[in-house]
Amino acid sequence: MSHHGVGHSAPSGARGTARATTTAPQPNDGGTSRRLRRSIAFLTAGALAVPLLAGCGSDDEGSKPLAGPDIAAVARDAVAEGGTLKMAVDAVPETLNTFQADADAGTTRVAQAVLPSMFTVDATGRPVRNPDYLESAKVIETEPRQVVLYKLNQQAVWSDGREIGAADFAAQWRALSGKDSAYWTARNAGYDRIAQIERGANDLEVRVTFDRPYADWRSLFSPLYPKDVMGTPDTFNDGARRKLSVTAGPFKVDKVDPAKKDVVLTRSPRWWGRPAKLDEIDLHAVPRDKRASALADGTVDVADIDASEAERIIIAGRDKGTGTPLQGAGRTSAKKLRSWALALGMDEEKLPKGPQKLRKSIAKWLEQQQELRAFDVRKSLEPAYTQLALNGSEGPLADERVRRAVARALDRKALAKLVLGPLGLPAVPVGSHLGLSGQAVYTDSSGALGDVDTHEAQALLADAGWVAGGPIKAAGKAAGAEGEKGEKGDKGDKGDKGEKGDGDPEDKSDGGRDGQYIVGEDDKGPDGKDTRDHQKDHAHGAPGAYAPKGTAAPRGAGAPAGPLAKDGQALSLRFVLPSGPGSGTLQAVADQISKMLDKVGILTEIKKVPDDSYFKDHIAAGQYDLALYSWPASPYPATDARPIYAKPVVAADGSLNVEQNYTRVGTDQVDQLFDQALGTLDEDEADGLLRKADSRIWASAGSLPLYQRPQIVGARKGLVNVGAFGFRTPVYQDMGFLKKGAKVSASPTRG
Repeated sequence: MSHHGVGHSAPSGARGTARATTTAPQPNDGGTSRRLRRSIAFLTAGALAVPLLAGCGSDDEGSKPLAGPDIAAVARDAVAEGGTLKMAVDAVPETLNTFQADADAGTTRVAQAVLPSMFTVDATGRPVRNPDYLESAKVIETEPRQVVLYKLNQQAVWSDGREIGAADFAAQWRALSGKDSAYWTARNAGYDRIAQIERGANDLEVRVTFDRPYADWRSLFSPLYPKDVMGTPDTFNDGARRKLSVTAGPFKVDKVDPAKKDVVLTRSPRWWGRPAKLDEIDLHAVPRDKRASALADGTVDVADIDASEAERIIIAGRDKGTGTPLQGAGRTSAKKLRSWALALGMDEEKLPKGPQKLRKSIAKWLEQQQELRAFDVRKSLEPAYTQLALNGSEGPLADERVRRAVARALDRKALAKLVLGPLGLPAVPVGSHLGLSGQAVYTDSSGALGDVDTHEAQALLADAGWVAGGPIKAAGKAAGAEGEKGEKGDKGDKGDKGEKGDGDPEDKSDGGRDGQYIVGEDDKGPDGKDTRDHQKDHAHGAPGAYAPKGTAAPRGAGAPAGPLAKDGQALSLRFVLPSGPGSGTLQAVADQISKMLDKVGILTEIKKVPDDSYFKDHIAAGQYDLALYSWPASPYPATDARPIYAKPVVAADGSLNVEQNYTRVGTDQVDQLFDQALGTLDEDEADGLLRKADSRIWASAGSLPLYQRPQIVGARKGLVNVGAFGFRTPVYQDMGFLKKGAKVSASPTRG
């Protein structure tokens, strides 16, 4: 039931401003480690000269979402009054303050139900004014400084009866401005551009003056906390962790009960808008691999589930009660019981040994299947995409030609089909790092790299010096980033040597630093200016872009004979994956990527690591060559995507500050385009600048968007206005159970 990209690891609603170093994910200041922990929450492992490159993208203006919301939508008059909705979350939130580092998806859901948001997100992924709180909000001055005037709904009050007003806006600005380190904030983007907040012509008006133009001003004050929370560092840091006494939404926080793994929300008597249909919403913590069982035993009514659990529900709905080996008085062998269990779809790894235990497991499974007939599957596409990240800090992937070769070797359409095809969802590869189909900024800019072409990939590798048949040193480590850094971050995994991809050599060569450079600096002339002709270099990924003129791409059947090598090093890349529940899809995608790379002579070694160390010890620490993880798609890409693609800079202590750019690939030109987009109040101009930035991000080949993540929800039949929301912000006051005699119109998967 996710929104804003909730998935394997739940995003909290917007990308933050985490920082990491190349040596380890250690803080550069007191707040950095908190921001880094926040990154873990929404970096979802599954479980992103101005005219240059303008022609690299296709014209996708007016695009629509590939899949719309699937929520069993009905009008409010078809929803019964009362009832309790039990909703699964990954964990009881550690905090109810969305601006703290340990906020998670549960925090976001609570905030959406109980706090004001000036703007929400519609079904196309675009921000829209929330009339429950705002009569209007617009830029009224641009010179000498930008001024936004908010006119508040005159009925909008906090649950203690006080009017929502300028004092609340000002308290939140001061807490999140970044000027007072006593506030333990995870992000301050946008708030750091505000110069002044004051009352307007009356108590219902709030004037916000910016010291620098800010295109994404709509991203601010959503959610808005009362001044009781934001007013002092003590109340900000500790006052809203396990309680939220003052609220202003259709629901209020009744209690947070970690022992029972519950957050209980009840209908707010002070709510002025359309009253909530439900009496209560219970957010109950359920592990991802226990969701089907929790639905079957009534612990929850709705839950995000994976594809295998969705298949169970679908099969349960079709089941007519066929016979099983448990019927009759005769004895059944363990072998037959095991075969029957596998035929039912039970997890082979979890099957007990011995016929008696098997019979009990099958009986329990069948009982659950009977209960699951009361549920249906609702599916859409998450506002998030899965990417292949290429660590460009050192090793072979520090060479842009090798990264581009990896990109040209991948059939992204086939990978999207692998994941989305079996679910009946549109299998269309993502064409932008900065938006998804339906959003205003979206344009398919993947042409900056070019389509899949194994011959061109081989030509790029040859031009980079990687050739077949060269000598390979018979010693320890491969030529990837982890080969150079050793196994730092893998301590405790000594028993897990990883799994070799097809064609992995038994003898891996010594690591090396050949081709290492800080991206974007080696193309500067003596005066510091960029000397490359980027339009020539990157336009549409033209064949021969890097090979000397007249050099033919190598042709022939299949991969080169023997591994590619350079300076005695085999071209072998460490592919790091999480190993926890729900990682099966990523494993399948990684296997296919390994086969595609093998065809051009790039070997891969798959390394599975525990979920709790995947981000901290590998992605953030730079201990990988290839990795799969996801980013949420923001309605405010100029703000939220900039730290993900910002050029890494050397900090005062000599460490490399990568912000959230865990591929370590960036350029000054991309940074400049983001800054220009943030500083213009012309929305069309901002979108154009972001599209140009996206073309450059594609051309640098640090990250390759693959597919929009599937969003699959199991929901009790008769539960309405709940399910797979896609881009859309949930409307909690409209959720409930269908009235007797009312009907639900079919929810199309395609938008």
